[in-house]
Amino acid sequence: MLTVDFDRLAVLPGHRLIDIGAGAGRHSFEAYRRGAAVTALDQNVDDLAEVEHMFSAMAEAGEVAPGGSATTVRGDALGLPYPDGHFDRIIASEILEHIPEDDKAIAELTRVLKPGGVAAVTVPRWLPEKVCWLLSDAYHEVEGGHVRIYRADQLQHKLREAGMVPLHQEHAHSLHAPYWWLKCAVGTERDNHPLPKAYHRLLVWDMLRKPWLTRAAEDVLDRWIGKSVVLYFGKPEATVAAA
Repeated sequence: MLTVDFDRLAVLPGHRLIDIGAGAGRHSFEAYRRGAAVTALDQNVDDLAEVEHMFSAMAEAGEVAPGGSATTVRGDALGLPYPDGHFDRIIASEILEHIPEDDKAIAELTRVLKPGGVAAVTVPRWLPEKVCWLLSDAYHEVEGGHVRIYRADQLQHKLREAGMVPLHQEHAHSLHAPYWWLKCAVGTERDNHPLPKAYHRLLVWDMLRKPWLTRAAEDVLDRWIGKSVVLYFGKPEATVAAA
């Protein structure tokens, strides 16, 4: 399940792309499939081992466009181990809400993005996230959990202040919002409760089958209850002073 629209991000073969907070690798895999030079960065070594295994399987199966390469790196979004302007594309999906020093993380991703490059930044949307917080303290009061709820204009301001230029904004995963409301209502630890379990089966069926009815419904509902907000920003080309 991708949150970022790769066509809008315009990922091309040979692009250097870093997926900051790659997690299980969903965005890294799509970038690799498209022939990018992918760096999947995360702090969780177990997740990175699984991502590395999938990278190898994709290469062996011939699922990677010519020129594609992929590596995993254990690292911290607050101190990216790369020089200024190193990457053509950056994805930071659902990580900033976990980071107390989000301004520092934003400064870092801006620093390593090449002038003329594009970044996709996604966070939970304010309204669906606020409902989750109201329904359940356990949803966010966990180690490594969410430390803030963003309004889109607040995050846009932070990215602008870092020197980025807004390109586009959209919402995603409206059908997933009710699942998390159900989870929070019955208890986030109750994985076998019949209500969220049944809804989860529906989501899996939808992801596998992609029927037109649910795809159309999600397109309509994203505007109102999309679980994530996706911001696309560009880094301006460096200007050269006149002689």
